[in-house]
Amino acid sequence: MTNHSETPGSSENGDISQAARPEGAPRTPHEGPGDEHQVTLRTPAELADALPYLLGYRPEDSIVLAALRDRDGRGRFGGRARLGIPASPDDWAGAAGQLVHGLVTGSERRGVRPEQMVAYLCQEPRRGETGRDVMERLRPLAQKLRVECGALDIPVVEALCISDGRFWSYCCDAEACCPAEGLPMGPPGTSVLAAAATYAGIRVRGSLSELRVRMLPREDAVAVEQAAALDATAATLVSRILDAEGRAEVAEETLESAERIMRRLAEAPSVSGVPAEDLRDDGLLGHDEAAALILGLQDRTTRDRAAAWMEGDEAAPALRLWRALARRCVGPYGEHAAAPLTLAGWVAWSAGDELEAREALAMALGADPDYLFARLLHQACNEGLDPESIRRCLREGREGGEDATDAPSDGAHGGPSAGPEPAPPSANSASGGRRRTRSPAAPRAVRRGVRAPGRESGIETGRPRTSSGAGRSGPARTDRPRPRSSGAPVAARKGTGPKGVGTAGHGSQGDDERA
Repeated sequence: MTNHSETPGSSENGDISQAARPEGAPRTPHEGPGDEHQVTLRTPAELADALPYLLGYRPEDSIVLAALRDRDGRGRFGGRARLGIPASPDDWAGAAGQLVHGLVTGSERRGVRPEQMVAYLCQEPRRGETGRDVMERLRPLAQKLRVECGALDIPVVEALCISDGRFWSYCCDAEACCPAEGLPMGPPGTSVLAAAATYAGIRVRGSLSELRVRMLPREDAVAVEQAAALDATAATLVSRILDAEGRAEVAEETLESAERIMRRLAEAPSVSGVPAEDLRDDGLLGHDEAAALILGLQDRTTRDRAAAWMEGDEAAPALRLWRALARRCVGPYGEHAAAPLTLAGWVAWSAGDELEAREALAMALGADPDYLFARLLHQACNEGLDPESIRRCLREGREGGEDATDAPSDGAHGGPSAGPEPAPPSANSASGGRRRTRSPAAPRAVRRGVRAPGRESGIETGRPRTSSGAGRSGPARTDRPRPRSSGAPVAARKGTGPKGVGTAGHGSQGDDERA
């Protein structure tokens, strides 16, 4: 499992009253969203309805924990964490421990230890199953979550199973409020919380699969053509990058091409619907153009200069371009997706879309677990750091006009020169903690070489992908010089990195079901 936080926005978006309830009465109320527009939720039904608003999307095949803490005599939602439900029950104990300890550790790092928990298990029935069958099958997992929380003296005040449009409580067996056949979920968007969330500007962005699909590598006939273009471009581009003068020329060509395509994207007529938007962008990007950009961005300094397209009118077309390039990292070029995915995550985070940022950065780590830039940004985003300090450095580098080739090397893994290198990702990552030794002076595209068609890709076709939402539309900015070397420091502690559950600033991490 590759894990990362999925907690959008503030971790303090609701209260849970601690008032005693009568025997048999519904339990665990919640107030949210927002500090100014509070809605009290007092029943399991209301808690079930609140889940998409806690995460910002509708989870699928997921374990979700929401931490609660006392504030002025009332409970308040703290960090939230999600992890895919392992396929084998043998892995449930480990997953429960990872999620619980990660959420508690992350909350304590922020100085707020959870006092109670609400647990959710979300899974659709398999063939021949009913929602109640799912609830019963997952009951041992719910118990393991309760035991793990209890071992830390944190009671689970409610544990819900959501399946097939219904929900069940594992904490209440009163037929009057929690019947054995479960209760139907209300129609989406019809609850008081939905109205309050809409008023507060909180949106639910569909399911995780809908969020992720925008950066999946293509798997159609076009993918074969793109792979051929990548092979042909690499045959000519790599030799130029090996030469110092040629490397500088390739960097300029890469950035000029990116600027040109961003203007093309910004000027394209709008279409309705996310799939149509991505198809339009794919049609505006030629195979040879995409290949040259993908390979050119493997050079760390070129990538850092491109990272300066992060705000204003440049952010939206830049994000669209990075997504489109990620979709073009097909077949044996899956590992090359780390660069555009990291840029997409950075732009999304800079524009305030933490959900897409975490998804894109986790995908970048799935493509290349050793990609330092993605690891540092992933940790910073998960720990709730303000991206303004990084933006400031990028602006200064851009306005200073330093030559990108003069930027200090970031070592072997394609990240910025930002101090000590963090520890490898979690043992659950694709690499299993492996590390590579590379020459700091050589560009990534040259060090990795051209992958033979038969070599295994570094990215899975089922990797998570996310939706858009960052940045503003409009023409690309042309009144500023092309971004120069960033040298952007990204805060990181020595010996830490996106180690899966436990590093998130809003609790823990837990996405990407690779159980």
